Amino acid sequence: MTYIPINFQEKLTKFQEHWSPKVIAEMNDYQFKLVKVQGDFVWHKHDDTDEVFIVIEGQLIIEFRDGEVRLNEGEMFVVPRHVEHKPYAASECKILLVEPMGVINTGEAQSELTAENDVWI
Repeated sequence: MTYIPINFQEKLTKFQEHWSPKVIAEMNDYQFKLVKVQGDFVWHKHDDTDEVFIVIEGQLIIEFRDGEVRLNEGEMFVVPRHVEHKPYAASECKILLVEPMGVINTGEAQSELTAENDVWI
């Protein structure tokens, strides 16, 4: 086995597209995914899992039907399962997501922003 740390900044240089999570590690049945976001995402929810957003760089707003949360660099938020939400970033924001394997980025909503799943970098 090799013991090499995963460098977020180095991994983030490997892709440019927005709203397309890339897997960088797995732990048990969970994946750690880096994603660059900008602009509006789609309203969606995940019925089978909570979703963790950790902001590495930039600012992310997660809108809910009854409010919103603003996340800055170094902050995180857990969206509970069944809760409809819509992420938004005015300018490019870099995020680490933690979620079970197989989770589709748009949840139950099909959209042009639905990304290919399980893409490793």
